[in-house]
Formats: sequence, structure tokens, C-alpha cells
Amino acid sequence: MSGHIVKGLYEILDDRFRTGRCVNGDSRLEVLHSDCRWAEGPLYVPAWRQLIWSDIPNDRILRWDEATGTTGLFRAPAGHSNGNTLDRQGRLVTCEQGNRRVTRTEPDGSVTVLADRYDGKRLNSPNDAVVRSDGTIWFSDPDFGITSDYEGHRAESEIGARNLYRIDPASGEVQLAADGFDGPNGVVLSPDEKRLYVSDTRAARIHVFDVRDDGALTNGKVFAEAKDDVHFDNIRFDDEGRLWAAALADGVHCYAPDGDLIGRLLVPETVSNIAFGGPKNNRLFITASTSLYSLVMSVTGAPRV
Repeated sequence: MSGHIVKGLYEILDDRFRTGRCVNGDSRLEVLHSDCRWAEGPLYVPAWRQLIWSDIPNDRILRWDEATGTTGLFRAPAGHSNGNTLDRQGRLVTCEQGNRRVTRTEPDGSVTVLADRYDGKRLNSPNDAVVRSDGTIWFSDPDFGITSDYEGHRAESEIGARNLYRIDPASGEVQLAADGFDGPNGVVLSPDEKRLYVSDTRAARIHVFDVRDDGALTNGKVFAEAKDDVHFDNIRFDDEGRLWAAALADGVHCYAPDGDLIGRLLVPETVSNIAFGGPKNNRLFITASTSLYSLVMSVTGAPRV
């Protein structure tokens, strides 16, 4: 079934994409907003019934309200924020590229700095984060926000490397979790929290690690590699173990649990990031270049825990 296109949106590369009901949702993308410079970091917040996302060059976080369909400003300036996630208390955790830190927004609106240095040196430009059920936070730290003034502030790296870090939930200490990346980007835990996946944008790979109870990562290996000048950004799981990846210049990729590419969503702009949301967690939100898109699917995102 190579190259078969369904209704101009779904491309089936393996019959598992069809039999897994991945093509049975909406037949078109819905444009929710289209006034960004580079849209990133979508996050659905169930308690608010809102989707927030970053517009990095414009230094703002926007919000789309599900009940009214309107878009408004959530925060500006926003430290050239990129990735957003929720901790297990429902608090917003944000990777601020421009401020070179990871922060948490408290219920009263105040901001707590969770990480801004490693081994006494300033971080490069935190990109994406994931929180485990025990409060452990892993975050990627490429140099995308310090290579120019477009998505942050041009500067030299104090660390001299692009790593993945772990924030200890008890001590708050920032610890090195994994190194050797060219451009670590998207970070996600498997639904059972036994494996951690990291996309390396510049290397065009997705890596997977086993996660020990103490948070240490072991047995790192390549889960998937992109081809033809395609590069991965963030990654998300559905509830049947398929991994969905924002693929720069190539839409959204869908990988079977064994790492096979089984299908794609074709998006008219360069995809940067994806997130599942909505009341049933079956609405896929896609940030791409200037726009925020959505697609109600027959596939459901991994359970919110």
C-alpha cells in the first residue's frame, strides 16, 4: 500500500495504519489560528478546556478556548518559551529558550524556576520536558535558542554540549541523564513509564532508553531514523502504543511499537509539534509554521495520568 493517500490527509505506508483505525477520523485539518511566526509547544489543559502553545519569535504563549473557539494571549513576554507540559498536580511546566530555564507556573500565577544551571553553568535553551508520576522531570537542552536572536538570545554555550537532564523530585538537583546528542528535542515517556524516548533533530533519529526506578537511563538505542532530509521534532504516544512524531517538512509520522513507519498525516505547513487533547483525548493538535491545526481522530492519545 506504499504511497496510498486517503482523502488527501492520510498516507498509508503499512496496512497496520489502516487496520489500526488511524485513518477513520476527520477527512480534513481544521485551522484554529494562523497568525504566528513559528508555532510550537502545544499543550491541552483539561481543567481549562484550553490549548496553549508557544509562538517563539513573537515571545508569547497563546491560548485557544475549546468552548468558544476563540484565541487569546496567555503570557507575553514568555521567555521565548518552547515546550509545555503539566506536572501531576496540574501545574504548567515550561521550557523557556530565551531565559535558558525550566519553570513551573503556580496556581496563583507566580513562576518558580526549576532549573537554569547544570554544574554551575547556564543551560543552553531548554526545549521540551516530560514529568513522571513521582515528579521526576526530564528535559532536553539543545542550543536552538542561542544560535541566533530569532528564537532567543544569541550566546555561547557555557556547557559546550547538548544534553538531556533530569530534575530530582526530592532535592531539585539538575542531573545529567544522557549525552552525545546533536540536537535533543522532543521527550516522552512510554505509557507504563518504563522507557523514555528522545528525538535528536539534527541527527534525524529517535532514541529510546530503559528507565530505572531511580530515574537513571540505560540501554540506549535508536528507535527510528528519518530519511530524505526529514528531521524529527516532538513525539507523542497513542493508547495502543504507536508513536506519533512531528516530522519537519514531512507532516506527522506514525510508528508501530516495533519502530516501523506505518503512515503519515500530510500537513500543508512545516510541522513543529503535536499534542493529543479534547474531552476524549482523541483530538490531535498540530503546530506548523504559522498555524495551529486540529484533527478529531478515531485514535486516542495515551491516558492522562
